[in-house]
Amino acid sequence: MRSQTLTSLTVLLLAAAPLATTAPHDQPAYPYDVRSNVPNRTPPTWRRLSDAIIRKIWSLPDSQNSLGESIDSTHQAASEHFVAQYGEDIVLRFKIRTAVEAKALAEASDILFLDVWEFNEDWADIRVAKDVVPSLLGLLPPSLKQSHQPLMQDLDLAQAIFDSYPSSSATQSHQDDHSHAPDLKTAPRKSKGHPFLQDYQPLSVINPWMKLMASMFTTHVRRITVGTTYEGRDIPALRVGVHPTNNDEPSGPRKTVLITGGSHAREWISTSTVNYVAWNLINAYGKDREITRLLEEFDFVLVPTLNPDGYVYSWESDRLWRKNRQPTSLRFCNGVDLDRSYSYKWDGDTVRTNPCSESYAGSEPFEGVEAQRFAEWAKNETEHNNVQFVGFLDLHSYSQQILYPYSYSCADEPPALEDLEELALGLAKAIRVSRKGHAYKVTSACEGNVMWSSDKTHRTVLPRIESSGGSALDWFYHELKVKYSYQIKLRDTGSYGFLLPKENIAPTGEEMLDAVLYFGRFMLGEVGLVTAKNQDAQLTEPVEDEWEIIDKADADEEEVIEL
Repeated sequence: MRSQTLTSLTVLLLAAAPLATTAPHDQPAYPYDVRSNVPNRTPPTWRRLSDAIIRKIWSLPDSQNSLGESIDSTHQAASEHFVAQYGEDIVLRFKIRTAVEAKALAEASDILFLDVWEFNEDWADIRVAKDVVPSLLGLLPPSLKQSHQPLMQDLDLAQAIFDSYPSSSATQSHQDDHSHAPDLKTAPRKSKGHPFLQDYQPLSVINPWMKLMASMFTTHVRRITVGTTYEGRDIPALRVGVHPTNNDEPSGPRKTVLITGGSHAREWISTSTVNYVAWNLINAYGKDREITRLLEEFDFVLVPTLNPDGYVYSWESDRLWRKNRQPTSLRFCNGVDLDRSYSYKWDGDTVRTNPCSESYAGSEPFEGVEAQRFAEWAKNETEHNNVQFVGFLDLHSYSQQILYPYSYSCADEPPALEDLEELALGLAKAIRVSRKGHAYKVTSACEGNVMWSSDKTHRTVLPRIESSGGSALDWFYHELKVKYSYQIKLRDTGSYGFLLPKENIAPTGEEMLDAVLYFGRFMLGEVGLVTAKNQDAQLTEPVEDEWEIIDKADADEEEVIEL
């Protein structure tokens, strides 16, 4: 009987093969249908038949339980594809207090090839298959075996992934989950001006949209390319700004702010946020006085995704894909982590030599093709195209942090540290007061990516879960001398992680737009005075000598120090 069933399956798959090979390269046939703008909720007939045959071969039930419980109606809505790919995975948050715990978790993640979602001084989130959990816990000290809990407690991973794709119906709100982000709520008002901003968009939609912006707003928008990917795609960008036309007076280097997203493919909110900021800068020129003045004083180069190959792959094959798509020394483990590939303080040889690691830095600096070509473009701009980069905002997710250099180590402090902290705190405050914005923590990138001991009186750095050398943040700050360089980790703090519902696209974009406008005011000298008052406890964790950013208009009423 089993041999007959296998024969049937073979015939079925052979018959289906030509159908699979006819799908165009630039349009994902599954799981996302760009033409209809909705995920394929119902798998093709041959897929349903093959799944039925496989279940019969291995005597599998028609449906599988999640975490030992019967599947509820929410889970039933997820397509078979997502359930098959992610249905047996969960994300666990570990609270780490000692060096022994941090080292054990780092080693266990490396041994078991686990996907570290996020880590900072408070917690580490790790994706793991349910049947691997006992092996993971067996490698950890007893204290960690009881010091963890699953994220997305009332929504399994497969359904959360399914909900992140565009659909004709509203994404499930999930507002009642307050376990990790108590103030995570859908904004009451819609995004400004364009339905394009209401959903996450695939590259096949983003590219035409960028071309449309350049053709519609020719006075202040140009579509440019900042590099080429391993698979041969352009890395598209929009240059937004208005240049003076008075040729009688020689102009100095054009001051430029670089805003990037999508270095890690699965961080869709970073790509959507860059698009949101771009649209509002473009559309407000000539209508909004502040934005008009900024575009006359600065150029803004906005790069929605530095990793187009990985981004496309995250839409077509694996929603949680992180790296780029170039081959490695292991045939079955593709991809280099682009944000570990830059040459400054690259430490791939000493920290990560496993190509299967999600943070694999390559076998040498700049092995990541997209990182190398983007760095070459930026350097060429400064050396040959009369460009002076005055700001670098590298958007990521998640954890709501504004991080300044250095990332590679806490042992070194960057020059002009006070200026970096001052502007970072100003950005965080602009976000927090932005239309019910969220609180973002401000710290150095090294501290934002490590664990600390729980002893507040004698705090010591614990072993890292992953390396942070070779980052774009450090390279632009140190090598290209971009004084105000920041990595900004967007919403949320763990309720959804990389799977932030689409209702948060507009609020997150509004937060970042207000941060960009504050950045412009700071560069124009309109804000930038500091006082040693400790009046803004919501901005960061309460610490001594906390700074508050205030406007010049308030300077006469405060005891201030001008930096």
